[in-house]
Amino acid sequence: MKSIILAAAASLSVASAQGIPDEVKETADFLLRQGLEDRVGYQTTEDLTTEVGARLGGSEAEARARDWAVEHLEELGFSNVRIEEFTMPYWARDYEYAAIAEPFPQELHITALGNSVGTPEGGLTGEIVRFETLDDLIEAPMDNALRGKIVFVDEGMTRTQDGSGYGVAVRKRSGAANEGAKRGAIAALIRSVGTDEHRFPHTGGMRYEDGVRKIPTAALSFPDAEQLQRALERGPVSVTLDMAVETKQEVTSGNVIAEIPGQTDEIVVIGGHLDSWDLGTGAVDDGAGIGITTGAAKLILDHVNETNEKPLRTIRLVYWGAEEVGLLGARAYAEQHRDELSKHAVAAESDFGAREIWKMDTRFGEDKIGLGRDMIRVLAPAGVALGNNQAGGGPDVTPLRAMGVPVVTLRQNGWDYFDLHHTADDTFDKIDPDELAQNVAVYAAFTWMAANTPGGFRADDAATPSE
Repeated sequence: MKSIILAAAASLSVASAQGIPDEVKETADFLLRQGLEDRVGYQTTEDLTTEVGARLGGSEAEARARDWAVEHLEELGFSNVRIEEFTMPYWARDYEYAAIAEPFPQELHITALGNSVGTPEGGLTGEIVRFETLDDLIEAPMDNALRGKIVFVDEGMTRTQDGSGYGVAVRKRSGAANEGAKRGAIAALIRSVGTDEHRFPHTGGMRYEDGVRKIPTAALSFPDAEQLQRALERGPVSVTLDMAVETKQEVTSGNVIAEIPGQTDEIVVIGGHLDSWDLGTGAVDDGAGIGITTGAAKLILDHVNETNEKPLRTIRLVYWGAEEVGLLGARAYAEQHRDELSKHAVAAESDFGAREIWKMDTRFGEDKIGLGRDMIRVLAPAGVALGNNQAGGGPDVTPLRAMGVPVVTLRQNGWDYFDLHHTADDTFDKIDPDELAQNVAVYAAFTWMAANTPGGFRADDAATPSE
């Protein structure tokens, strides 16, 4: 694939500028081709996942990751490297156990969902009541028919290239416990929010509704959800659940920031989230995003140092903290930089693994949509097509988008992303160096164009596309 991309890129004829100057596109084309040979991104991901490992938000490991990041970014030569701290509540699993108690005693593989309460000391046992979907549970009568029972929401997830099946499936992570508690349930189990068939349960954050009794909730791996379903087909089933969690009201986390200074006070933001869940080593989610955007920024930094071709706008690389537990670093960044958000020209986050980028969605002012078409003329040789103008930009730029900052989503192939997402199987060996390099190349070319396009990406009347 690389040889095809290189050949196509080499023959790229830079079109006349429609807002993006020809010389900017020429440099972006150069960065695109250079990026296909990049190994900084891959090495960064390897170093983070090897030298730190799992990095639960607010944990000692996440603090070590911030220290690692500062040292790494300074060694790479970035400017203004710093940590911007914020405080947050802390949650961590202590232990978790589940088993069919009757009529077929056997252990089940589960993982506690983030923010879940624990069980009473010694655990609890209850009869399982299965619901095929969350909506079936929502439609169940409020008559305490589930009193003393454990609800089991057995809804699966649809595999898609763009990950769109996740939005539907993830509702049950919070919904099962909240809706079950309203009807008297003592605990909730869900089929993991994932697309694999392995015995790796998927964790992830859940939230309790205000005023609703908090009950413990956990996810079953695919084979264990199937096993429980088969047992239920044979008659009533009771399950024992025993979980303990650790919580603290306030701990310190932080965002790590580095920059390539520009000629103006305008800013282009790229990055990934530094934290991860605690089951694997956070390679796909989101060590890869850290590596991809670092590799892209380093490619640009080297070009700037070699040519003295300083970007028009400052390029800001952000490693967001505590994303997995509620976009806490994203919200802190938006609040801490509120006064300069009008100077944020565009933002993008890599947080969907390390497979190839195949499409670019934008969220530009309606009169600036043509700039996206202009960018695709450069990115197309790497296999990137133009999508729509309703980009999300990535989870950690959501607060920026809500405050009017234009965003871009460089969409990766997520066909197997949710096989690994939030599991013990999210490890570095799942990442292909050539696929990651394609991401670095596309991010580098895009970022250079974003940093050097006169006028920016907001509508001329300062309005932005509707939500």
